[in-house]
Amino acid sequence: MQVAVSKRLQRSPQHIRSLFERFGIYIFLAILIVTASLVSPNFLKPQNLKDILNQSAALGMVAIGQTFVILIGGGGLDLSVASVMSTVAVIMAHNTEGQNSLFIPVMGVCLLFGIIVGFINGTLITKRKVQPFMATLGMMIIVQGIRFLYTKGMPKGEFPPIQRYLATGDIGSVPTSIISLAVMVIIALFVLRKTTFGRKVYAIGGNVNTARLCGYNIDFTIISVYMISGFMASIAGLYLAGWIGISDNWVGKGYELDSIAAVVMGGTTFEGGRGGVLGTIVGVLIVMMLYNIVLLLGMPVQMQFVVKGVVIILATSFYASFRRTQT
Repeated sequence: MQVAVSKRLQRSPQHIRSLFERFGIYIFLAILIVTASLVSPNFLKPQNLKDILNQSAALGMVAIGQTFVILIGGGGLDLSVASVMSTVAVIMAHNTEGQNSLFIPVMGVCLLFGIIVGFINGTLITKRKVQPFMATLGMMIIVQGIRFLYTKGMPKGEFPPIQRYLATGDIGSVPTSIISLAVMVIIALFVLRKTTFGRKVYAIGGNVNTARLCGYNIDFTIISVYMISGFMASIAGLYLAGWIGISDNWVGKGYELDSIAAVVMGGTTFEGGRGGVLGTIVGVLIVMMLYNIVLLLGMPVQMQFVVKGVVIILATSFYASFRRTQT
């Protein structure tokens, strides 16, 4: 009896570590909410919370695609997402001129553009063996150049009312952008957890050699996740443009790093094979809440970068410490 109790006590620290590794990000979110409500009474006001959720939608969308890329492992990341977001925004404004009748066909062009960028990224990485960082950095610059050639540095046009509604409207008391994000989260969860494709993503991220021995088409899967990332970046760009309401060459600026930060804070590791979409969404909420707290406290906007950097380092160290205890 005493031996059994002793063994349970010995195992308990491991259980606690496992608990914090799985749910640490949720615990941190709860602590952040409590802390924010104490330091700023305005934080829990319904309108402020609604603003945080609305502002989280576009980042959440692009971060879902980034999650697929990072899960695949091999140092995977996508630095081209912000350029895709900005480019689809100017394409939409330039070609619809505010007409609802043109929204669907132009949206199709925008989504196709994102998919093509993702396909090129994935092909460079798999067929030409270019490192993901360099491949997507190069595409980021190329797409940026294409955008400036297209707009001649002066984007014009306006967004259709339907796009503005999808980004800023409500169904009942629920923002339409949050409903859209929730649908995308559910689809992503289903793909990753319930489909063969999702199992391949985790398998390749966990051990690419084992996945190859199992007969998985490694190149096809890698190209596919980059296409998903490009697709999600296109959707995010259209939502963010609708939220801002003006045509601008820099819609989505900084979202490549913010999306990576959200994914990493959510527990998805650069080694691949670990993490998921739910953690990413919590990471998105943390990023947006940190921005919001800085503004509520009247700090300089530049403090957002300092706070975000500190949190990224702490989150990375947190997960790394748990992985070291398991090796």
